[in-house]
Amino acid sequence: MNPVKALENHGQAVWLDFLARGFVARGDLKQLIDTDGVKGVTSNPSIFEKAIGSSDEYDGAIGIALKKGDRPIAELFEHLAIEDIRNAADVLRPVYDQLNGEDGFVSLEVSPYLAMDAKGTITEAERLWNNVKRRNLMVKVPATPEGLPAIQHLIGEGISVNITLLFSQKVYVQVAEAYLAGLEKLVKNGGDPSSVASVASFFVSRIDSAVDKELDEKIARANDPSEKERLSALKGKVAIANAKLAYQDYKRLFSGARWDKLAAKGAKPQRLLWASTGTKNKDYSDVLYVEELIGPNTINTVPPATLDAFRDHGKPRDSLEENIEDARRVLAELEKSGISLDAITAELVKDGVRLFADAADKLYGAVAHKRATVLGGGIDRQQLELGSHLGKAVEKATEDWRASATIRRLWHKDKSVWTGTDEHKWLGWLDSAAAADIADYENYAQRVKGQNFTDAVVLGMGGSSLGPEVLAETFAKKAGFPKLHVLDSTDPAQVRTLQASVDLASTLFIVSSKSGGTTEPNVMKDYFFAQVSKTIGADKAGHRFIAVTDPGSSLDKVAVKQGFARIFHGDPTIGGRYSVLSPFGLVPAATAGIDVSALIRHTLAMVRSCGPDVPPHENPGVQLGLAMGLAGLEGRDKVTILSSKRIASFGAWAEQLIAESTGKDGKGLIPIDGEPLGAPSLYGNDRFFIDLRTEAENDAAHDDKLAALEAAGHPVVRIIMKSIDHIGQEFFRFELATAVAGAVLGINPFNQPDVEDAKVKTRELTAAFEKSGSLPAEKPVMSSAQADLFTDEKNATDLRRAGADGDLGSWLKAHLARAGADDYVALLAYIERCPAHIGSLQAMRLKVRDKRHLATCAEFGPRFLHSTGQAYKGGPDSGVFLQITSDDGRDLAVPGQKASFGVIKAAQARGDYDVLTERGRRALRVHIKGDLAAGLKMLDAAIQDALN
Repeated sequence: MNPVKALENHGQAVWLDFLARGFVARGDLKQLIDTDGVKGVTSNPSIFEKAIGSSDEYDGAIGIALKKGDRPIAELFEHLAIEDIRNAADVLRPVYDQLNGEDGFVSLEVSPYLAMDAKGTITEAERLWNNVKRRNLMVKVPATPEGLPAIQHLIGEGISVNITLLFSQKVYVQVAEAYLAGLEKLVKNGGDPSSVASVASFFVSRIDSAVDKELDEKIARANDPSEKERLSALKGKVAIANAKLAYQDYKRLFSGARWDKLAAKGAKPQRLLWASTGTKNKDYSDVLYVEELIGPNTINTVPPATLDAFRDHGKPRDSLEENIEDARRVLAELEKSGISLDAITAELVKDGVRLFADAADKLYGAVAHKRATVLGGGIDRQQLELGSHLGKAVEKATEDWRASATIRRLWHKDKSVWTGTDEHKWLGWLDSAAAADIADYENYAQRVKGQNFTDAVVLGMGGSSLGPEVLAETFAKKAGFPKLHVLDSTDPAQVRTLQASVDLASTLFIVSSKSGGTTEPNVMKDYFFAQVSKTIGADKAGHRFIAVTDPGSSLDKVAVKQGFARIFHGDPTIGGRYSVLSPFGLVPAATAGIDVSALIRHTLAMVRSCGPDVPPHENPGVQLGLAMGLAGLEGRDKVTILSSKRIASFGAWAEQLIAESTGKDGKGLIPIDGEPLGAPSLYGNDRFFIDLRTEAENDAAHDDKLAALEAAGHPVVRIIMKSIDHIGQEFFRFELATAVAGAVLGINPFNQPDVEDAKVKTRELTAAFEKSGSLPAEKPVMSSAQADLFTDEKNATDLRRAGADGDLGSWLKAHLARAGADDYVALLAYIERCPAHIGSLQAMRLKVRDKRHLATCAEFGPRFLHSTGQAYKGGPDSGVFLQITSDDGRDLAVPGQKASFGVIKAAQARGDYDVLTERGRRALRVHIKGDLAAGLKMLDAAIQDALN
């Protein structure tokens, strides 16, 4: 007789430790049932990974599943696995029926990631049981301390369980006790125990591998030949001895009054299943762990190779109860030798959990790769060219993140991913896209459309304004919807320019402030509320205003009092710079008629690509974040963002996200936005380039420049968007990448300690103005007809020592000369942000870059205070700052207070500058007098001369 089939005569069932779609579909499983008497199948992540990752037989099924809708990687795998399990269960169902539920089972494992989570294990096991819908399913649960209560609970609910990762006799007794207690609970609650089955998967060969290793070390150290012989005699014996004694426990546990009472109700004993029976030591017989463990009411689960070997030359016999006393002697001898079997088995459980998690990582990585391939253009492409050194560092960090489950911990909102302070309170952005109430936004959009508004203006700062600005400048005006504008300045000229560009009688204002107490949106709201009241009447003005704010904020209360048309509440667990995929970005999008449903749908494709179940090597957000963070640690901390024409404003949003998140505690990344791409010779070794463009924007000259940078050794990341409709994918990619980079840098990426300091200074100055009618006097270090220069005593002393005298050019020359290799120069202009002024600052910054080969920033205040201002004050001391202020041609009053827009802006500039100098930063302020255009031209010429 076929030796495998003959095992039936000894009371042992054979299960196959293998499962694949084609194997079932081709009839191979059915053939093994018929010829070998196979009575069950087990699966695990490693088996599925080999089946899915090493062949194309699942590609079609993945494609079909995704046509019905994209889904997270774990859900996609579960869909595939459940289909396989159902098919295998159906093939084995005749065995199950013929044996009255005694056998014919297929096992499906709960996620290995839940091995230390009893509650999570129960939830997942119950879901799998309900989704598979096959009575001959066994859910696999590990025999960890957390697994034991889960086992008892599941059995008590009538769910059949395969207990895995069982090595120890002591733990086996606990497993059997959990099974018995579960049956008793089931009976007590009126359940039928005859419908429940369980196996205890006792691992074998791994024990010998671990024990033999320790024995070999002792043998090598032993000097006594008899001791060497005694230790050598234990090799290859311990696992079988351990299993034989566990079987003796089985016979004891499933007999006697307690068991008889359950058996009388139809309960089945929990059979011992010998797992890990493939021989790992080539010195041992390839059927050792089958031949020596044959006995009644047991199972041996074998991989295909072991099954073939036993069919070929296996010799069945009743071996399980042979030499029981010898088994006890073997374990006693092992203990005598100083090797602790308890310690080994405890370590094997930990190692088993790790190996299963490793296998799950490979499995989910394979599924993620295939999903990305199938979706193709549905997910924006990312290519990292990092060079050998940085590339190896990212590769190592990727494996470290995988091994330590860091991406899963991040998604589980574990603050220890960062500094262990309050990071867990600020991670609502991870779920904001999925949580969006699409129906409400669509209903709101239709209401806006019905009002015939010509314009909509967002009044906000930082994250509340820069995200909407990307949407306003990226998407064309939608028919029937208002044109979207953003105002994020207290510069009176800029406020006037915005007012002149809209028709107040048909404009909707969106006042956007998380805290509700931010100065700029409040004074802008006060101003425009008064203007609208004059235009259409005070009783109607509130109907033209929308508030986006956190619940209970001061703005929330004001909006109610003033009768705003709608209040949208943000999530208090989302910081401003991470809020674009929450109401702070989605309300402006809906107002402008942007298809929020499509925006979120595309965004969720990236969210899933970056999800907790996507291992770091396949996770685009993690890869970008690790590269950014590690580049920063290596000195390449100037993250240079190149955004193509269609998405030109994205860089400013990413700039504030990166700077405000990472620039603190003397560390951080300095984003560089708006610098035109130049030749490699213009850059130092402190650059990290990110190039972002849409698929339709082909620019051969630009590509050649990027290739030249890469060839020169600069790290380059290329991101290609399918279209502007995918902008949400990039919002999320950069948010996750920034959070990951923060973890690499060892900072809290969700606080902004130095922004608050500048706000305090500003409040002090405006309070002084309200009291005295003027800002505190200041004395320039140099004065001319066109400009005054201001700085603190230390900077003045240092600059005079470097050659500064009564001439503006000398001060600028001394100041710019302080910028050394790996520094950056930032122009901080508190003037109207308009094309002419942007052009002026661009001309100045490029002169500095091209002459000194330094990174440059060109920022407009006060908007940058809620953006890069954090990094300038709290980040690395590598900045040389030139603040630019000017006389305001025409000021603008703020209703209800003495301080005008011009005064508030001046207070913000001085507060900003004071904090810079208090932090010891290299800073100089130039105040242009009279005509601003002429003054900027003069300053440009002075910088040119200073650089020569």
